Amino acid sequence: MILLHWLGRVRSFFGTMAGQIFLILTLGMSVAAILALLVAEQARHHDFERVRRQRVVASAVDIAARLRHDPAGVEAMMAAHNIIGAYPAPEGVALSDTDSDLEKSLADRFGPQSQPEAAQLPVGLCFPDHKEEKDRAAGLIGAPRPDCWIVRFTDLGGQRRAMALTFPRIVKPGSTIFNPIYLIVIIAASAGLAILVARFVSKPLRRLERAAEAFSLSLDPEDVPEAGPEEVRAALSTFNLMQRRARAGFAERTQLLAAISHDLQTPLTRLRLRLELVDNVELRDRLLADHQAMQTLVREGLDLASSTEAREEWSVLDIDSLLASMAEDAQDLGQPVRFVSGCGGTVRVKPNALTRCIGNLVDNAVKYGGCAEIACEQVAGRLMIHVRDHGPGVPADQIDQMFEPFTRGPSSQPGGRNGTGIGLTIARSLAMSFEASVRLRNAEEGGLIATIEMKG
Repeated sequence: MILLHWLGRVRSFFGTMAGQIFLILTLGMSVAAILALLVAEQARHHDFERVRRQRVVASAVDIAARLRHDPAGVEAMMAAHNIIGAYPAPEGVALSDTDSDLEKSLADRFGPQSQPEAAQLPVGLCFPDHKEEKDRAAGLIGAPRPDCWIVRFTDLGGQRRAMALTFPRIVKPGSTIFNPIYLIVIIAASAGLAILVARFVSKPLRRLERAAEAFSLSLDPEDVPEAGPEEVRAALSTFNLMQRRARAGFAERTQLLAAISHDLQTPLTRLRLRLELVDNVELRDRLLADHQAMQTLVREGLDLASSTEAREEWSVLDIDSLLASMAEDAQDLGQPVRFVSGCGGTVRVKPNALTRCIGNLVDNAVKYGGCAEIACEQVAGRLMIHVRDHGPGVPADQIDQMFEPFTRGPSSQPGGRNGTGIGLTIARSLAMSFEASVRLRNAEEGGLIATIEMKG
């Protein structure tokens, strides 16, 4: 289960933009580093071969200069092994695998008439009479055999010369490109840099994502700080402009509804006065009840509109004190409301919106459940306020519908036939204004529990 959980998290991470940037950069930088090492390895190989050839050219030029001044003496010294590293070339050795690069370098030094030939041979072919025991001096046992080169050329006098040149063998270091330690270091360094770049690049987008989420919950979010690269600042500025225009549109709608509501008060008042003059008592009571329902609908419709765009500053509240105070105020008005338990926490909210939201839920609980019990708790960094009644509850398949505007459930249920059907809608809109949510569930012992959940 743990493995599946981590695999799911890894798959989710690589599904994000930060994860994809991380993967692309890690692979790209690792491949680039390995290619750079391959190029460096190739350059080192060429340098190694160039140094080996330069030694041969330098020795061949030196011996050629000596032969030019004293051919017989130099040949005698070479035969007697008195010139270290230079010996007469063995007779009858064919140079089948010549070194063209070395021959070109020798031709540049000796002249085009020299027609040089050069090839590397094993020490045994260069010195057929060589006894291995002679080199077993202290510290040389097991040492690599020297390199031996056969060089033939025509000197300025037209005579063909041949010599065997030996050099201490230079052992070429092994390749380190595919050494596991080097690969681990390359990949780890690439991954470290990639994660920093991915977080840096995706940070403004995460800020924009949080702002968009806040805007989806409330029409009064804080403006997003316009910081970062020019393109990011432009996007954040456009988003802030969109928020301001949306707020302005909702404010205009609310003002329009407020004006309509205000204008309706006068004819509704005149209508009530005229209804009072109806002689038939039963008819008058029915008309007055319809009139009262009309006034309630107008008032709550305005409350619903204002709840979606009301602007209010954020504050930090002691939640236990607020809930206890609301319960006491309700009790003073004769309502059966009780504060059951607190959670000892503080929360950053919009105070008036939270108070109105809780008040709506308490009114629903008292009206349709006979009483209200208020409690709060903190779970995993979330603070939850519960308002419970002991009424009949709501059928499970109708709970989500209770939040729809003007939805009326059966009698004696929230939003029932005697209500306007927007009380819970208003509560949910108010909760969204301070980035909270409202949900309903039936209690196991009976009754309905309305929960406001927000950040702790």
